[in-house]
Amino acid sequence: MIRSPSPRLTLAAAGLAALAIVLVGLWFRTVHLLAEPLWLDEAYSAYAAAKGFDFLWHVVPRYETHPPFYYSLVRLWTLLFGDSLAGHRSLGIVCGAATLAVSVAIAREAARRWPAAFGSGLALALALLLLAALSPSLVEMTREVRPYPVMILVYSGILWALLRLGRVAEADGRIARGAFALYLAGLALMLWLHNLGPLYGAAIGLAFLAMVARRGLPPRDWMLFVAGHLLVALVWLPALLILADQAPMWVKSTWLKFSFDAMLWRLALLWAAPGTIAMAAAAVLGLGALFVVARLREGWRLALALALLAGLPVALSILLSVLVTPVFIVRTMTPVAMPALLLLAMAAVGLKGLWRWAMLAALAVLAVQMAVLDRNERAGGPMQNWYGTVDWLAARYRPGDQVWAYPNEGALPFDYAVRDRRVAVTTRPIPTPIPTLDGGPGAWNPTGSRGVFSLPPARLAAIARSGGAVPTIWLLRLGANAYDKGDVLLHALERDRVRVGRWKSGPIEIIGLRRRGG
Repeated sequence: MIRSPSPRLTLAAAGLAALAIVLVGLWFRTVHLLAEPLWLDEAYSAYAAAKGFDFLWHVVPRYETHPPFYYSLVRLWTLLFGDSLAGHRSLGIVCGAATLAVSVAIAREAARRWPAAFGSGLALALALLLLAALSPSLVEMTREVRPYPVMILVYSGILWALLRLGRVAEADGRIARGAFALYLAGLALMLWLHNLGPLYGAAIGLAFLAMVARRGLPPRDWMLFVAGHLLVALVWLPALLILADQAPMWVKSTWLKFSFDAMLWRLALLWAAPGTIAMAAAAVLGLGALFVVARLREGWRLALALALLAGLPVALSILLSVLVTPVFIVRTMTPVAMPALLLLAMAAVGLKGLWRWAMLAALAVLAVQMAVLDRNERAGGPMQNWYGTVDWLAARYRPGDQVWAYPNEGALPFDYAVRDRRVAVTTRPIPTPIPTLDGGPGAWNPTGSRGVFSLPPARLAAIARSGGAVPTIWLLRLGANAYDKGDVLLHALERDRVRVGRWKSGPIEIIGLRRRGG
């Protein structure tokens, strides 16, 4: 006679499997983490946070489209854990690890609502944990000193709250107070964490209605719903004013270009993983999810809520990109991964018989493809090779030399790489350090940022002449095609100098210009 495993043994086995999954997920999130320098956007985060709260709340809103909340969070974090590279990156790692824990809570909450389909929730929790641990977009964003890992965590918490709210509304015909408070806090945070927060806010609010709104909900609960959302709107108002002030310049001069090229690949990266095999496996799981959700009690509510959370922010960002100005970037949409992964996980464990085995096989194939993508990504180079740039310069830089950064924002990641490499270098951002809020007559903002200017030829010629006593000027350029069309500053410097070296890595370029006769 074959005995079935005891619940204690099953729980222990699930715990070991979960531990193994978490360790693999954390390995992908942390391997080589401190070998990758801060790239431009991350350096903006670190720079703003290092300036203090007065700068964050009075100066940042004058040049930055994003609200200052995330930078304030980084400020608090680095005050506690230091402003080293490890200190900056640790916030994302903590958020990434917390997101894995929340994924388990999401699965268990779904199982409490639909125990007939998902039993105790252990299998669903393991399936969702596996996908969340290996998801290429979630792994990559965890490593960023940007708002995305915090946004992913908050969005995942909102998903859990919505599942709880839906379960209580169905069982008791009311809004669960604790889950509603968490939902409102998450909604406010999403609005304050990113300038595309309103897109997420629309999806979150509609998903709430899909999960909770029903006949018989008491009037006092509807009043609570209205009052809560009015409070969130009031809290968000300062961020809305910042966005309204900054948006016209962004619309006029954004550096982004929108195209539908490779859109399927980008969507696959958001919702599962790109690649023919991975996308085929995800499609099988997606089809299975339709059958699973169709059999659930009030499954249409869940399907609608998850579709809104996973799809509406993406659809709205694409629509804005087509009709108004380009805003769609994969990294800004990564929070939508968790609701999509929940659907795939439900398909993997929610069917019976041979169909379950087919879904589990698709899950295994997708997980392997995700792991391969994660491994390949970790084997690649950094987003921007600032350490290589500094190492190349350090072998050629001499006392008295200067690095001129034009545009000025190039000095941000460069100076952090110099700090990490402990090299003594003098940097001169042109025309001033970030932010340059007044570029003077004839200056303009070519990429939508009010803190970065391009200067007219006469100004650049005068600046070139001002460096006459510098033995060698190392001209650091980042996106020269946007900020110095025609190489105006370079040619102005070459009137009295000769080239002595050049480094090029992606958008980063350094050209050495030594004084004639020097």
